[in-house]
Amino acid sequence: MLDITFYGVRGSTPCSGPETQEFGGNTSCVLVAVGDEPPIICDLGTGVRRLGHDLSAASTEPVRASALLSHLHWDHVQGVPFFAPILKTGSSLDVYGPVQNGRSLLEIVEEFVAPPLFPVSLKQLPGSCSFTEVGNQTFAVGSATVTAFDVEHAGPTNGYRIDAGGGSVAYISDCQEPLDGSRIVPDVVLEACADVDVLIHDAQYSAAELAQRPDWGHCTPDYALAVAVACRAKRLVLFHHDPAHDDTWVRSEVARLREAAASLGHGDGIDVLAAFEGLTLHST
Repeated sequence: MLDITFYGVRGSTPCSGPETQEFGGNTSCVLVAVGDEPPIICDLGTGVRRLGHDLSAASTEPVRASALLSHLHWDHVQGVPFFAPILKTGSSLDVYGPVQNGRSLLEIVEEFVAPPLFPVSLKQLPGSCSFTEVGNQTFAVGSATVTAFDVEHAGPTNGYRIDAGGGSVAYISDCQEPLDGSRIVPDVVLEACADVDVLIHDAQYSAAELAQRPDWGHCTPDYALAVAVACRAKRLVLFHHDPAHDDTWVRSEVARLREAAASLGHGDGIDVLAAFEGLTLHST
């Protein structure tokens, strides 16, 4: 069984205030737990600070964890030096991310976890970090099978599918809706996400926002539903909420999409909900 817990659900930048308290204001970070095995973390946004605190509080022993980076935009990596376990000697974080152009994943991370952008360098942190570039391939993380696949976004970007213990989850944090106005789903996504139990998908823009920023690398909740339907996902979790969208907006989109799914004849087949900090789902 997979246990999926959301620690950060926002896109672009963290936000805080009474209007975002229900769903939360930290940026992308999702914990995938496979039994008692070392945790798998999808993205290292600001939500990873709280996750690191929880992992450290659960045990006095050094923590070993793996992270699946979707891409290197700031909202997905800002939490790296604030992940408490790597501030402890003996802890380790094995990071997988998309193949970069010209420089390695490690070189890029070392550039921003270093003065003048950060007080100390990555090498000065007591724990250890390793970096592996992956793309359109399957590999093992513990007993889990992880499939990395290309996602259309601004810069090299991966989606991931995790299969373990009879359950499955697909993670597509940032996704460019087709520029031609269609809702065609790329073959690589259809194949990777086929019949997945839980699909976590970018749903950052309203239709009006997409019209203003058509090539900024994101999509609408309606496109997320189209992907879920095309992939025959059992559950769709709307993710990467825009910092300008308050709790009322997110709730209304969930209600609207549930009606849309029902009108397509998928009301009983796809459970639609929005990610919020502290939400835990089980996939079997």
